[in-house]
Amino acid sequence: MATLVFGMNQSLDGYVDHMAFGPSPVLFRHFVEQAEEQAGSIYGRQMYEIMRYWDDEHPEWDTARQAFAAAWRRQPKWVVSRTLASVGPRATLVRDDLEATIRRIKAEHDGEIEVAGPALAHSLTELGLIDLYRIYLHPVVLGRGKPYFAGIRPPLRLVGHDRIDEDVVRLSYVPA
Repeated sequence: MATLVFGMNQSLDGYVDHMAFGPSPVLFRHFVEQAEEQAGSIYGRQMYEIMRYWDDEHPEWDTARQAFAAAWRRQPKWVVSRTLASVGPRATLVRDDLEATIRRIKAEHDGEIEVAGPALAHSLTELGLIDLYRIYLHPVVLGRGKPYFAGIRPPLRLVGHDRIDEDVVRLSYVPA
Protein backbone atom coordinates (compact mmCIF):
# COMPACT_ATOMS: atom_id res chain seq x y z
CA MET A 1 0.00 0.00 0.00
CA ALA A 2 1.25 3.47 -0.89
CA THR A 3 2.04 6.22 1.61
CA LEU A 4 0.56 9.63 0.82
CA VAL A 5 3.06 12.39 1.60
CA PHE A 6 2.27 16.11 1.63
CA GLY A 7 5.54 18.01 1.52
CA MET A 8 6.32 21.58 0.52
CA ASN A 9 8.75 24.40 1.11
CA GLN A 10 7.46 26.64 3.89
CA SER A 11 8.44 30.02 5.29
CA LEU A 12 8.99 30.50 9.02
CA ASP A 13 5.57 32.10 9.25
CA GLY A 14 3.82 29.16 7.58
CA TYR A 15 3.40 30.18 3.94
CA VAL A 16 4.20 28.39 0.70
CA ASP A 17 5.16 30.47 -2.32
CA HIS A 18 7.46 29.07 -4.99
CA MET A 19 7.89 32.58 -6.43
CA ALA A 20 9.06 34.16 -3.14
CA PHE A 21 11.74 31.59 -2.34
CA GLY A 22 12.95 28.43 -3.96
CA PRO A 23 15.31 25.54 -3.38
CA SER A 24 19.07 25.91 -3.41
CA PRO A 25 21.02 23.56 -5.70
CA VAL A 26 21.50 21.12 -2.79
CA LEU A 27 17.80 21.10 -1.91
CA PHE A 28 16.81 20.84 -5.57
CA ARG A 29 19.02 17.75 -5.90
CA HIS A 30 17.21 16.31 -2.87
CA PHE A 31 13.88 16.90 -4.66
CA VAL A 32 15.24 15.21 -7.80
CA GLU A 33 16.12 12.12 -5.75
CA GLN A 34 12.66 12.11 -4.18
CA ALA A 35 10.96 12.42 -7.57
CA GLU A 36 13.04 9.53 -8.89
CA GLU A 37 11.82 7.32 -6.02
CA GLN A 38 8.15 8.36 -5.92
CA ALA A 39 5.41 6.00 -7.05
CA GLY A 40 3.42 8.98 -8.37
CA SER A 41 1.93 12.37 -7.59
CA ILE A 42 -1.56 13.66 -6.84
CA TYR A 43 -2.20 17.28 -7.78
CA GLY A 44 -4.93 19.84 -7.46
CA ARG A 45 -5.58 21.86 -10.61
CA GLN A 46 -3.48 24.91 -9.71
CA MET A 47 -0.40 22.94 -8.67
CA TYR A 48 -0.70 20.68 -11.70
CA GLU A 49 -0.81 23.68 -14.02
CA ILE A 50 2.39 24.98 -12.39
CA MET A 51 4.08 21.59 -12.66
CA ARG A 52 3.18 21.16 -16.34
CA TYR A 53 6.27 23.31 -16.93
CA TRP A 54 8.28 20.08 -16.60
CA ASP A 55 6.48 18.50 -19.58
CA ASP A 56 8.27 20.85 -22.00
CA GLU A 57 11.88 20.65 -23.11
CA HIS A 58 14.11 23.57 -22.18
CA PRO A 59 17.57 23.50 -23.79
CA GLU A 60 18.95 25.88 -21.15
CA TRP A 61 18.31 23.40 -18.31
CA ASP A 62 21.22 22.10 -16.30
CA THR A 63 21.65 18.39 -15.49
CA ALA A 64 19.61 18.58 -12.27
CA ARG A 65 16.61 20.15 -14.03
CA GLN A 66 16.81 17.59 -16.81
CA ALA A 67 16.87 14.80 -14.21
CA PHE A 68 13.86 16.24 -12.37
CA ALA A 69 11.89 16.59 -15.61
CA ALA A 70 12.68 12.99 -16.58
CA ALA A 71 11.58 11.69 -13.17
CA TRP A 72 8.41 13.79 -13.20
CA ARG A 73 7.47 12.70 -16.72
CA ARG A 74 8.06 9.03 -15.88
CA GLN A 75 5.73 8.83 -12.87
CA PRO A 76 1.94 8.54 -12.99
CA LYS A 77 0.02 11.63 -11.97
CA TRP A 78 -3.56 12.04 -10.80
CA VAL A 79 -5.12 15.48 -11.14
CA VAL A 80 -8.11 16.41 -8.98
CA SER A 81 -10.19 18.95 -10.87
CA ARG A 82 -13.76 19.65 -11.85
CA THR A 83 -12.77 22.37 -14.34
CA LEU A 84 -10.01 20.83 -16.45
CA ALA A 85 -11.18 19.12 -19.64
CA SER A 86 -7.99 17.13 -20.11
CA VAL A 87 -4.56 16.49 -18.62
CA GLY A 88 -1.14 15.78 -20.08
CA PRO A 89 0.96 12.65 -20.51
CA ARG A 90 0.92 9.98 -17.77
CA ALA A 91 -1.84 11.92 -15.99
CA THR A 92 -5.36 10.84 -15.06
CA LEU A 93 -8.15 13.29 -14.33
CA VAL A 94 -9.99 12.70 -11.05
CA ARG A 95 -13.40 14.38 -11.05
CA ASP A 96 -15.70 12.40 -8.78
CA ASP A 97 -15.62 10.48 -5.51
CA LEU A 98 -12.28 11.78 -4.29
CA GLU A 99 -12.14 9.52 -1.25
CA ALA A 100 -12.83 6.26 -3.10
CA THR A 101 -10.43 7.16 -5.90
CA ILE A 102 -7.56 8.06 -3.58
CA ARG A 103 -8.15 4.96 -1.45
CA ARG A 104 -7.98 2.85 -4.62
CA ILE A 105 -4.76 4.57 -5.75
CA LYS A 106 -3.19 3.92 -2.33
CA ALA A 107 -4.24 0.26 -2.44
CA GLU A 108 -2.96 -0.32 -5.98
CA HIS A 109 0.51 1.20 -5.53
CA ASP A 110 3.54 0.75 -3.31
CA GLY A 111 5.95 3.45 -2.19
CA GLU A 112 5.42 7.15 -1.64
CA ILE A 113 2.89 9.18 -3.57
CA GLU A 114 3.34 12.92 -3.34
CA VAL A 115 0.33 15.11 -2.58
CA ALA A 116 0.93 18.58 -3.99
CA GLY A 117 -0.96 21.70 -3.01
CA PRO A 118 -2.37 22.94 0.31
CA ALA A 119 -6.04 22.93 -0.77
CA LEU A 120 -5.90 19.33 -1.97
CA ALA A 121 -3.90 18.30 1.10
CA HIS A 122 -6.58 19.91 3.28
CA SER A 123 -9.30 17.82 1.61
CA LEU A 124 -7.26 14.64 1.93
CA THR A 125 -6.40 15.46 5.56
CA GLU A 126 -10.10 15.81 6.39
CA LEU A 127 -10.63 12.35 4.84
CA GLY A 128 -7.79 10.91 6.94
CA LEU A 129 -5.75 9.97 3.87
CA ILE A 130 -2.45 11.83 4.39
CA ASP A 131 0.10 9.52 6.03
CA LEU A 132 3.08 11.86 6.32
CA TYR A 133 3.64 15.63 6.30
CA ARG A 134 7.05 16.99 5.30
CA ILE A 135 7.74 20.64 5.95
CA TYR A 136 10.90 22.04 4.38
CA LEU A 137 11.38 25.02 6.66
CA HIS A 138 13.20 28.00 5.13
CA PRO A 139 14.56 31.01 7.06
CA VAL A 140 12.20 33.40 5.25
CA VAL A 141 9.30 35.46 6.60
CA LEU A 142 6.68 36.34 4.00
CA GLY A 143 3.90 37.87 6.09
CA ARG A 144 1.28 36.82 3.54
CA GLY A 145 0.43 34.21 0.98
CA LYS A 146 -0.98 30.72 0.81
CA PRO A 147 -0.57 28.84 4.10
CA TYR A 148 0.90 25.34 4.19
CA PHE A 149 -2.20 24.20 6.09
CA ALA A 150 -5.29 25.36 4.19
CA GLY A 151 -7.50 24.77 7.23
CA ILE A 152 -7.05 24.11 10.90
CA ARG A 153 -3.79 22.28 11.52
CA PRO A 154 -4.51 18.64 12.20
CA PRO A 155 -3.07 17.06 15.34
CA LEU A 156 0.41 15.88 14.39
CA ARG A 157 3.31 14.03 15.98
CA LEU A 158 6.92 14.79 15.03
CA VAL A 159 8.68 11.65 13.78
CA GLY A 160 11.82 13.10 12.26
CA HIS A 161 13.90 16.15 11.52
CA ASP A 162 17.03 16.65 9.52
CA ARG A 163 19.03 19.40 7.91
CA ILE A 164 18.76 19.17 4.13
CA ASP A 165 20.80 22.23 3.25
CA GLU A 166 22.71 24.88 5.13
CA ASP A 167 19.53 26.83 5.92
CA VAL A 168 16.70 24.30 5.40
CA VAL A 169 15.35 21.82 7.92
CA ARG A 170 12.96 19.03 6.98
CA LEU A 171 10.36 18.27 9.65
CA SER A 172 8.41 15.02 9.29
CA TYR A 173 5.06 14.53 11.02
CA VAL A 174 2.42 11.82 11.11
CA PRO A 175 -1.21 12.27 12.16
CA ALA A 176 -1.49 12.02 15.94
